[in-house]
Amino acid sequence: MSIHIVALGNEGDAFHQDNRPSGLIRTYLGRSPLVSGDESSLLLNATSTVARPVFTEYQASAFGNVKLVVHDCPVWDIFDSDWYTSRNLIGSADIIVIKYNVNDKFSFHEVKDNYIPVIKRALNSVPVIIAAVGTRQNEELPCTCPLCTSDRGSCVSTTEGIHLAKELGATYLELHSLDDFYIGKYFGGVLEYFMIQALNQKTSEKMKKRKMNSSFHGIRPPQLEQPEKMPVLKAEASHYNSDLNNLLFCCQCVDVVFYHPDLKEVIEAHKIVLCAVSHVFMLLFNVKSPTEIQDSSIIRTTQDLFAINRDTAFPGASQESSGNPPLRVIVKDALFCSCLSDILRFIYSGAFQWEELEEDIRKKLKDSGDVSNVIEKVKCILKTPGKINCLRNCKTYQARKPLWFYNTSLKFFLNKPMLADVVFEIQGTTVPAHRAILVARCEVMAAMFNGNYMEAKSVLIPVYGVSKETFLSFLEYLYTDSCCPAGIFQAMCLLICAEMYQVSRLQHICELFIITQLQSMPSRELASMNLDIVDLLKKAKFHHSDCLSTWLLHFIATNYLIFSQKPEFQDLSVEERSFVEKHRWPSNMYLKQLAEYRKYIHSRKCRCLVM
Repeated sequence: MSIHIVALGNEGDAFHQDNRPSGLIRTYLGRSPLVSGDESSLLLNATSTVARPVFTEYQASAFGNVKLVVHDCPVWDIFDSDWYTSRNLIGSADIIVIKYNVNDKFSFHEVKDNYIPVIKRALNSVPVIIAAVGTRQNEELPCTCPLCTSDRGSCVSTTEGIHLAKELGATYLELHSLDDFYIGKYFGGVLEYFMIQALNQKTSEKMKKRKMNSSFHGIRPPQLEQPEKMPVLKAEASHYNSDLNNLLFCCQCVDVVFYHPDLKEVIEAHKIVLCAVSHVFMLLFNVKSPTEIQDSSIIRTTQDLFAINRDTAFPGASQESSGNPPLRVIVKDALFCSCLSDILRFIYSGAFQWEELEEDIRKKLKDSGDVSNVIEKVKCILKTPGKINCLRNCKTYQARKPLWFYNTSLKFFLNKPMLADVVFEIQGTTVPAHRAILVARCEVMAAMFNGNYMEAKSVLIPVYGVSKETFLSFLEYLYTDSCCPAGIFQAMCLLICAEMYQVSRLQHICELFIITQLQSMPSRELASMNLDIVDLLKKAKFHHSDCLSTWLLHFIATNYLIFSQKPEFQDLSVEERSFVEKHRWPSNMYLKQLAEYRKYIHSRKCRCLVM
């Protein structure tokens, strides 16, 4: 591969011809920094200069194995003497270099008036470099008289050079001297950039020609199209915190009531939520003993703030429902009690919005000391046993992510009898649970426990049609907002349970799990697995999982050659079979073309270019 450069113009100084150094091109070829320090090289050949009637030719090696041919013509009269040769050389050039001396206005006008019109006619997206050589010695403005030619000896301004470059769309360079910096790094860097671009273009064209020449002139092999894109499933956003936050306002399944020191009712709440975020409430409601907590500050906070009232003569006790009435808790601190509604709203919303809590308390308590005192008590309630209370700066804590106490701490109560107020009977075993969480997270459960159903008054509730493992996974999602099925079969069972209790987000999670598992299987595993994909499709349709059923139909069609060989493929309905045949991959047309091509190859005893 070779690169052809054409250099035009005279960069010599008309006033200092005796002391003029070597030309720009020859200096670059002889002193290029590519000669050392790089695996690429640019070496002058021993017989590199050959005199020609029009051009002086230089030959060199660039980048190790690229032939570099440079034709240099410094005088217009010689260029114009052999127009045929000059035109052919410019037409075949990969890079054109135009050079003049900034102290020789005559050389500039020769380039502008003679070379430029020729280059404009022959130029075809070839990069052009305009090099202004020398340091200006006369910066006086030339005479503007149209009859005066005194400006022929004055210097060429930078503006004139830039204007000329704009006419050609060229790169303009000013080389104050022909030393290593201006030649090697400045001019050489730009020239080598265009050389690399020329090599890339020639390589691309060569590859295209090679593909054209190597084309098979018989029957071409059929082109296998890409399979259709699978439907995209969008995950449903979590509403976990809003569910628990709404529980505070709906007043369902209340099992604790807080009272003012003067025995006025303040607010209702739920033990399970309070214990999920605070060891103080665990101690207060006997979930944990002082021995288990082993933190004197938590024990002291519990004793200072709260007291349980079990007096049967308590005001309003006679009106309470029989059976299991809410626990009455007296709030000893009057200031804390006045802000309790805001504090509970803060806890139910995730216990991380400290700035909002401080602002709400400040609206009720005008004194800043009282505000700080209440905030400190809230921090003590949320304290972890055995650790120093690090919740010092509310603003710093506000910038962090929410603590999501519930989805980590509520798991502590999953399938545990502590604070449980309902028991599910499944396959001969019992599973304890908490009505408040079930009501907050599941609308079907909320209707079941608060409507005119037997479950509303019953403690033991039988569950049919679901295994214990599946129901525990369902409860795990309600308590923690996450689940991890063991496999595709369990995910489908959990999807059926979620559809039974109308928990749409859990359905989407199971759908995504099944899709992810199937997509990750290689073809060999799909062919050998025992899972009935058609049965999976029919279950998805029966339980109104439209997204999954549509995706499974596309999945069967995309893997047609695998699933069409399985016996369950015959269980597809007429409508499903029609859809799969329409969207199958590879298509029936492609298989016919492939069979014809193979038959042709074997009949001609020739070699396939693709296979």
